[in-house]
This record gives sequence, structure tokens and C-alpha cells, in this order.
Amino acid sequence: TPQHTQHSLSTPPTMPIDINSLRTYKGGDPELYRQSMRQRFKDPAIVDAVLAKDEQWREKRSQIDQLRQKVNALQRDVIAPKKKAREDCEAEVAEMKSTQAEIKAMEGELPELERERDELLGTIGNVVDPEVPISQDEDEDNLVVSLYPEPLEAESDAAAAPPLLPAPLSKLTYALPAAKPLTHDDLLWRIDGYEPLRGQNVAGHRGYFLKNAGVLLNQALINYGIAFLRKKGYQVLQPPYMMNKEVMAGIAQLEDFDEQLYKVSGKTDDPEGVSEKYLIATSEQPICGYHRNEWIEEKTLPLRYAGISTCFRKEAGSSGRDIRGIFRVHQFEKIEQFCVVKDDFEESAKEQNRMIDAAKEFYESLGFPYRVVCIVSGALNDAAVKKYDLEAWFPGQQAYRELVSCSNCTDFQARGVGARCGQKKSGGDKAKTKEEMLNERASYVHFLNATLCATGRGICCLLENYQEEDGVRVPEVLVPFMGGMDFLPFVRGPMELTKGEKGKEKGSKKKGGN
Repeated sequence: TPQHTQHSLSTPPTMPIDINSLRTYKGGDPELYRQSMRQRFKDPAIVDAVLAKDEQWREKRSQIDQLRQKVNALQRDVIAPKKKAREDCEAEVAEMKSTQAEIKAMEGELPELERERDELLGTIGNVVDPEVPISQDEDEDNLVVSLYPEPLEAESDAAAAPPLLPAPLSKLTYALPAAKPLTHDDLLWRIDGYEPLRGQNVAGHRGYFLKNAGVLLNQALINYGIAFLRKKGYQVLQPPYMMNKEVMAGIAQLEDFDEQLYKVSGKTDDPEGVSEKYLIATSEQPICGYHRNEWIEEKTLPLRYAGISTCFRKEAGSSGRDIRGIFRVHQFEKIEQFCVVKDDFEESAKEQNRMIDAAKEFYESLGFPYRVVCIVSGALNDAAVKKYDLEAWFPGQQAYRELVSCSNCTDFQARGVGARCGQKKSGGDKAKTKEEMLNERASYVHFLNATLCATGRGICCLLENYQEEDGVRVPEVLVPFMGGMDFLPFVRGPMELTKGEKGKEKGSKKKGGN
């Protein structure tokens, strides 16, 4: 196992964007970030607000330096000679002490200026990749880059017609995969795979018990996912399910704390509440912190981890969506790809393609039809320069639904947790100019993450695609992980409608009758 040096940082936490990337005198390009903010449909003026605050901070530093020089000159050129000559220097000493007090007061203002600047800096997103479609409309403009199985329309003579892909969703026309009669919630109920009402009685909204075939499918997907990634050389990690707030804050966006993350309250080991904890929404979060404040040797890279964990999400922004079944729930298991590469965009771009290819291979082995889309700029989170989603076909819903999200976050998250890998060099080994030395800056690793399988959603897709008249066929690759079971028969009829659903059905019948 590669060894990495752990060092403690006395400095404040690193900001996801390097302030030097905005400073023109340090070789930075603020216009690149203004443009990227416009592409994300955010206010580019934030870049100028950061630079203005940085200017105030630097001006204050400059004033302090000047006052220090004044104190040194006074001490060296006036006070010391006068003392040597046994002359009175009370006035000069008083002036020196007054200047030192002024320096101390000004130094007290620096941390607040730095905090204000870094708070603004933390709202600037990563630079958007050129392949990303610039839009806020995912339904119209997400760019389809891959389809499986390849539709007949893609087999047209390339000389006679332009290739089918890549194409925006709104411009893409092809025959969709076949539809099937039942949806995943009904199928999971019929194979005696879950108990939603009993789960809600115990845990509230979106609560559920997995049962019998549901548990077997869940464990089979977990174990197949682990075996699949181990064959590709991934190290398997099962992380802590709770994280300290200070570590989570270096990784998660502010809105995540409101919309996704559950806060853990408990007084037993922390009566003062000084170390707040949050439940993880994905193993990506704790694995981001796995190399926190470490200096990783470049020769040990790339590092590839298969994270396996239960995930907890409030789903605060999803009220009323996917109420039935286990597609969108507060608690689920997930196998995650998490990769660490050196500080080189070409390397991390290649790694992102390798990771989405691994996900494609996984779902092809399960026999799920899918499409891969490059997500529009307006839907990217701050950390990602580019995100691919793999959306599988759900024949019962007759829709593509997201199973995989694959993001290249370059050094954005690594800077947040202080995971470094050397120094960015300019000019090789030759003698460096002062400007080249100024432009050298700390080098951070690149982090990438991609779902392999969120098992709840994997089960939903499997059930819809493999449904038969009297049960559900188990995909061949999963049979060894199901103890040889290759078919899950229906053991009960359809689930009864709830009172609310009966009311809605009556209402729609009345409307239809008028």
C-alpha cells in the first residue's frame, strides 16, 4: 500500500479556487473565471468583488510593511545612535511604540479582510470544460454522447448522413427501447421485496423495509459492484458514515447542508456541541477527506477507490417526486468510484472517460439499455468542470432515469481538504526569472467521482427490464451473487392504492366523465 506523508496545517483551510488564479500580477486570468461564471449563469461581478477585497488586504499588508520599515529605521538610525551617545531619545521611543501599536491594530484587521475575501472566493465555481453545453435547460440541451444498444438510426451510412451523436436531447430522434407493463414499485411489491407502509410507520416519509428478494438483490448488486471494481484494480473502502462539520464544509456546498445533509445531534461524547457531525450523502464525501492534509507522492498516482456505504439524503428539494418505490429515498446503499490523479487536466480528463466507460461496461453486463449525457453548464455543481450522467431505460415508466453521475472536479475539492502532490513548475530546471518564480504555486491532486451503482435505483431498473408475466428474471451476471437463484416469482398481487391515491383516481375519473 502506498504511504503518504501526513502533515498538520496551522494555516486556515485552503479555498477551492486559488486566489493567485485571479491575480494578474501572479499570472492569473480573472476573465477566465468571469466567463466561467457567466457560463454557469451566475454573476461574474463576484470575481471583481474578490479582487477588490484582495486589493484591500494587500494594501493593508503594504501599509504594515511600510510602518515596520519606519520602526526599523527609527530604531537603527535614530534611537540606537542616541542611546550610544547617551542622548535623550524619549520622544523617538514614544513614536516607535505608537507606530508598533498602530501595526498591531492593523494586523488585527487582516484576518477579517482575509475571511471576507475567502468567503467570496468560495462562491466562485470551477472553470467549465469546453465540451459542456452552455445552457440552463437539461431537457432540451443535455448532450447525448452515447447510446446502448446502438439504435438502427446510428447505423446509417456516415457518408450519406451526419453521425447521430453527439446531439442535444431536443435534436435527437430515434426509436426508443421497448415498453413493458409494470413499474418498479409494483414489481418489488409482487416479488415480496419490500414493505413501504411498515417502513413509513417506523421512519416516516420515504421509509421502507427491504425484505426477502429485495435484500438479496441489494446485496447481490453490492457484491457484484465490489467484485467488478476489484478486477479493475480499485482498493475497496468502507468509510465512516458521519463526518465532522469542519471536514464536510471543505467539500460540500452551502446549499447541501440545507437540502441534503442530516445533522447528527448527541450529547454523550460532546456535551458542549463543539464538534457537529453530519451523516454522509455519498461515500465521495468521506473519501475526499481520506487524504486530508496529506502530501501524496506523484509516483503513487493514480489512486482508485471503490467506496461502499449507506448514504443518507434529506431530498428537501424533491417534494412530491418519485413517492412510490425505492427510486428516491432518504437511505440507500451505493458503490462509488473515487479516483485521485496528478495535477494535470489532460490526465483527469482521460480518467473521467475511463470511469464513465467502467460504468457503461457495468450496466451493459447487466443488460440495461442506457444513454450517456454531458450535463449543461447551468446544472453543474461548483466543483465539477464537466459531468456525465448515465441514464438507464425504465420500460415500465417508458423513460430514461439517472443511475450514474461522473464528475471531474480537478483540484477544487483537493484544495478544500489540503491534498497536495508537489509544486507546479514553470520553466523546468533552467534558471528561473523572478516572474517565473512568482508564478510557481502549490500543486494539488485532482479528484474525480462516479457512481458505479446506487443499489435502490439499480434494483428498480432491473425489475422493470427483466419483468416477465409471472415474475422477474435475474440477470445472468448476478445469479452467482444470488446463491444461484435465477428467477423471482410473483408471490402476491398488486399493492392496494393508498387513500390519497384512491382520491386522485376518483378525481381523474370525474374529470374524464365531464
